[in-house]
Amino acid sequence: MNLTFIGTGYVGLVSGVCFSEIGNRVTCVDNNQDKVDQLNSGIVPIYEPGLKELMEKNKAQGRLEFTSSLSQAVQEADVIFICVGTPPLPSGEADLTYIKQVAHDIALEMDGYKVIVTKSTVPVGTNDNLKDMIGQLTSHAFDIVSTPEFLREGTAVKDTLHPDRVIIGTENERAAKMMTELHKPLTSNIITTDIRSAEMIKYASNAFLATKISFINEIANICEKVGADVTEVAAGMGQDRRIGSSFLQAGIGYGGSCFPKDTDALIQIAGNVDYEFKLLKSVVEVNKDQRFNVIDKLKHSLGDLKGKRIGIWGLAFKPNTDDVRDTPALEIMESLLEEQAVVNAYDPVAAENFRKGFGKCDSVEWSTDALAAAKDCDALCLLTDWEEFKEQDLLALQKIMKQPILIDGRNVFSKEQVSQTDFQYYSIGRPEIGGLFPYKEEGIVIPL
Repeated sequence: MNLTFIGTGYVGLVSGVCFSEIGNRVTCVDNNQDKVDQLNSGIVPIYEPGLKELMEKNKAQGRLEFTSSLSQAVQEADVIFICVGTPPLPSGEADLTYIKQVAHDIALEMDGYKVIVTKSTVPVGTNDNLKDMIGQLTSHAFDIVSTPEFLREGTAVKDTLHPDRVIIGTENERAAKMMTELHKPLTSNIITTDIRSAEMIKYASNAFLATKISFINEIANICEKVGADVTEVAAGMGQDRRIGSSFLQAGIGYGGSCFPKDTDALIQIAGNVDYEFKLLKSVVEVNKDQRFNVIDKLKHSLGDLKGKRIGIWGLAFKPNTDDVRDTPALEIMESLLEEQAVVNAYDPVAAENFRKGFGKCDSVEWSTDALAAAKDCDALCLLTDWEEFKEQDLLALQKIMKQPILIDGRNVFSKEQVSQTDFQYYSIGRPEIGGLFPYKEEGIVIPL
């Protein structure tokens, strides 16, 4: 098919490249001419493993092009995908400004029947509103479809080419058949539903995954106090097919562009229909508090943090991405600076993006490698579980630090690795390896 993707952010660029890979002719549109020029020059503006190679291959084979000309891209397309951002407003609601503008522009450029697909995450009822708006602006036939994306940054190419499921929300059989045919090469697990249910599926999915993360972090905090190991607890839980093992890794909480935005938006969606989503509000609160466990552990080991040099390993919200949106590292570093600590920060990929948003600060040194970030530090905090950090020699690491204190916010290192060192080691929910275990430290007997 002839496909047009409007917006070359994470969703639009990855989706466009991958749909060209399975044989479609794809045009990606962006109103930022500099970005279009970069893409046409082979420069990928985001870090995503495997994306650059696929982009170059399909450009060379004539199936993929980038342009700022919306008119031609709309008129040549069978299916038009809207992939622009829906950033949060101060209220938590999704900002639909870009969506509405794109829908307006599509309507003015249409010259025949089109299937218009919203891949952006939008509140329930948005696609119905877009249908009404477009219908007022054009006399041409069209259908609206909601096909939410479920990409994970760092594995987005794989997730697009091998999805768990594809959701197609539409009221029209013709559009449903076209979209089913388009997605057949990717998976046989294609679910067709009404538009509003498709919109809700995206929010409900992300909210549930966020809930699993906050739940296991609450369990981890209890494990630290009673002497249990959260990794063993999660392993036992995950064997139950009703629960599953994914998203049960305790740590310093979720971040990124989706979970924080979508949980806040769903709370607001519920509020707009006079329903208080108490559970999800607690999920968000737990997540915000969880990242500050790192600060608590630093104070437990060092006392006053004023003047202490703290190394930071990891600035991205997760490995294999340069995305630093709502990354836990930001609030942790801000807290350290409020405590008048000095920070050495390092990330193998995301450092430049982080620095752009963080600004200049005399108390932060931006290190060029992992060991430089740890050198002469009073403590080191591991905040993103990059492979580079997992492969570090802990014996060599402790020798270059001022004090051998390691706060492992992602439970990267094993008991065996740590036991061979002199590190004062704190992890999340594993008190036997290292951490706060008040009943053991203070001689308190757990009441029965």
